[in-house]
Formats: sequence, structure tokens, C-alpha cells
Amino acid sequence: MEKEKLLLGRESGGGDPPPPFVGWQARASRVSLGSRSAGRGVGSRREAARMDVPNIVIVGGGFAGVEAARGLERALAPTDARITLVSPTDYQLYLPLLPQVAAGVVTPQSVAPSLRRILRRTELVPGAVIGVDPGAKVCVVRKITGEVVDLSYDYLLLTPGSVTRTFDIPGLPDEARGMKTLAQAVYLRDHVIAQLDLAAATSDEDERAARLQFVVVGGGYAGTETAACLQRLTTAAAKRYHPRIDPGLIKWHLIDIATKLLPELGDKLGASALRMLSGRGVQISLKTTVASVTEDKVTLTDGRVLPSRTLVWTAGVAASPLVDSLGAETVRGRIVVEADFKVPGLDGVFALGDAAAVPDLAKGDGSYCVPTAQHAARQGRHAAKNLAALLGGQPMTPYKHKDLGLVVDLGGHDAVSKPLGIGLKGVSAQVVARGYHLYALRTGVARFRTGANWFLNAVAGDDFVRTGFLAGRKGTLRDFEHTDVYLTPEEVAARTRA
Repeated sequence: MEKEKLLLGRESGGGDPPPPFVGWQARASRVSLGSRSAGRGVGSRREAARMDVPNIVIVGGGFAGVEAARGLERALAPTDARITLVSPTDYQLYLPLLPQVAAGVVTPQSVAPSLRRILRRTELVPGAVIGVDPGAKVCVVRKITGEVVDLSYDYLLLTPGSVTRTFDIPGLPDEARGMKTLAQAVYLRDHVIAQLDLAAATSDEDERAARLQFVVVGGGYAGTETAACLQRLTTAAAKRYHPRIDPGLIKWHLIDIATKLLPELGDKLGASALRMLSGRGVQISLKTTVASVTEDKVTLTDGRVLPSRTLVWTAGVAASPLVDSLGAETVRGRIVVEADFKVPGLDGVFALGDAAAVPDLAKGDGSYCVPTAQHAARQGRHAAKNLAALLGGQPMTPYKHKDLGLVVDLGGHDAVSKPLGIGLKGVSAQVVARGYHLYALRTGVARFRTGANWFLNAVAGDDFVRTGFLAGRKGTLRDFEHTDVYLTPEEVAARTRA
């Protein structure tokens, strides 16, 4: 895999890089971001020439968006098209390792490869697209400075990803913590370690019991791995640094409405994972969910009331709210697309990844591809080939990919994996899981850091240090995922047509 460094707009012939918004500024008079090209001589002429080529805008820097940008850089010359990637962060988050970040097994930098290392000539716009007007071919971008600007496009690749799915449960918006972003994982680690410190410091037995009881909702990959990794963290921390805390008082609950744990792995491996976690003291409750939550207790639908100061919510994902601004047809909140990622009725718009309902031709049963990193990355690469073919006057091809298997790392020597349909558990599954993660990370630096972190953690353990990140704040889903910033179709239209 390439380990390439992003040089914003640099062409193969050298010269000054063009300013990130000059092309679409020239084509759309409504855009006013300020041109920096005046008086640049040769550089200015090169920028002027680039104004005439199509501008491909990619929304989102996740698996699908980054793979699409990488593929377009390989398939297209700088004179064929300009590639613009809009992302609120300057890294590609490797989501499968977030539970290990929360547990302190790997550092945040290890799972966040820099976009500037991954990409070579894609223009990186730091911000978030909060609305799209397909008729005007304009994206509304909220830059990281807070300024809202318009970005015109010729072709749009929508890969905004997903957000944590929530339900109308009393107290959930104010008390639940998530595991969807890097900041959430870092915050959750601080919060969990703080509960141990506070439990050791208090003389109130009821408060101590509540602080030492943790509830994770969601029996999928994120929830299962989060409960597994953090259970190891709290047990080790209590034994090593908190002699006043009886490790037996620490209780972890894994709650899921489904009838099986990790149903995607099949009955046998799911049952193996359940036995591994139960053997470590994790209490698993299936066919159950949360009825309500307050600051110091969680009430379940089976009538139990769990004194707790920690509710981690990982009960699935929903497509980014950006989808609602397009006015396109959706299924379960995801944009309906054709097998080649085209959005019906929207000229030049393609959608893929978690926010798109891509037909699963490998199954052939009318279902859609599940929102996994594996599908998102492969869809990104295929979308790049399709768009390059379209620009070259060639036909596009439908996306078809058979799932290669799944891996679940439960910490220590515990793991379950199903590569190519072969069920594994224990050390062999752990080797496969970690090998896959190293393979999937996009830069050599990230692979080295992750491997070194695993080695150091196995040899030296953890110091269980709190950084004080967001100390005194609850760190709710709304605080991190900012789902309330998106515009409605009417608001987008009013802005772009003013």
C-alpha cells in the first residue's frame, strides 16, 4: 500500500500549489472566499488552466471517501480533474480499534493516519458539508472556523458516513456516552478511570457501587469489544493501583435487544464470545434494552434497576443527517443508489459507504450491503474506477463484493474471527484479527505505531492515567457528533438561490 504525502494541489510539473477554493470560486459567482492567485505568473496560469477541468468533490474522510480519493489520484492526471475532499478532521479514523484506544492499548495517533500522508494531490478542505443543493450543484460547507461557505462541484461523491443511532428513551440524550469518534474513545477512557478514583475516594457505599457498575448497550462489534476491553482495564487498574477497591465490586453489563451475541459471526462463534466474556465476569443480558436512564441509575426493560454512573451507547448506526438535505429517496435512512453508486434523479451525484443503500449483488436477494468498513473501502475503490471510466467515456460497472470475513478482538488472548468462512477462536483468532488490522491501516507509520503499542502493552501494561479531557462534563453523543448542525432542503435552497 502506498505511503504517500499530501501536497495540496501540487502537479507533476512542480510550481506553487493552487489555493483550495479557486476553481469553484471561478465557476460560481455566488462563491466568495477570496482569490490568492493574482500576480503569481506561471502559478496563476496553471491555476487558470485547472479551472476548466471538472471538480470532483468527495464528502467525508472515512474509509469510502479516502479510498475513492486514492483511486482517483491513481486513475486521473491533474489535467483530467481536480479532486477536493471535505473532512472535519485531517485524519482517516480506523474505527475497529477505537475500543483499544479507550482501553489504552493503543494511542489515538495509531488509529488516525494523517490524510496528508495518505493522499498526494487531493485538495483538503477542513470542514463539514451540512447541506447539498443537487440542482445548483453546490455543497454548503461549515469550515472549522465556523464560517459557512458554498462549494460548487461537477461530480459529487457522498461518503458522509454514519452517526450513532438513538431512540426516544427518557434520559438517553443527556446521559449516554458513545464510541463513534476518536474524541469519544479518549473521553470514555478518562471517564472510566475517573470512576475508579472517585469510588476509591468516597465513603458512601451506594455511590461506590454506582461508580463501579458500567452498562454497555449494543451486542454488535463495537459494543462487545468496548465492554471486553474496558472490563480488562478496570480489573487491572483496581488490582494494581486501588487496594481499597474490591475487584469483585466492579461489574460490567452488556445489554442487547437481539436474541444472540454477535449474530453476524454465526451461532457457534457468537456462543464462544459469550462464554469468554461471561467467564471474565461480564454480565450479558439479551432480549433486553434500556427503558430509561438518569445520572445515577439505568432502568432496563426487564424491570431491573442498575445503579450506574456510566452508560455506553453503541446500539447501531444511522446514516449521516446530511442525507436529509438532498431530498433523495432513502431506505432506512440511507440514500437509495444504483449498483454503480449513481443516485437516481440527481445529476453527477454518487453515494457510497454507510450513508448509501448499495445493492448487495453478491447475495442476490435484493438486500443492501451492510455498513461495514470492509464494504466502504471497496466501494470507494470501485467508485473511483467508475468515475474515471465516466470521464473517459467508458461504461461504469456495478459493485459486487463477497464478504471476506469478520474479526472481533476481545482483549488479551480472547478473540473470535471468521476469515473466509473459517471459524477461529482464542490465540489463532487473535493473530488473524491483529494481522487484518495492521493490513487495513493506511500508512506504514500507523502500522508501526499500532504494533509497537501492542508490544508495549503486553510487556509493560498500562499506567491508567487520566488526562483530564472534558473533566466535569458529561460528554454526551450530542457533544461529540454535532448532529444538530445540518440544514434542511429548504434552508439549503434558500441559501444557494439567494
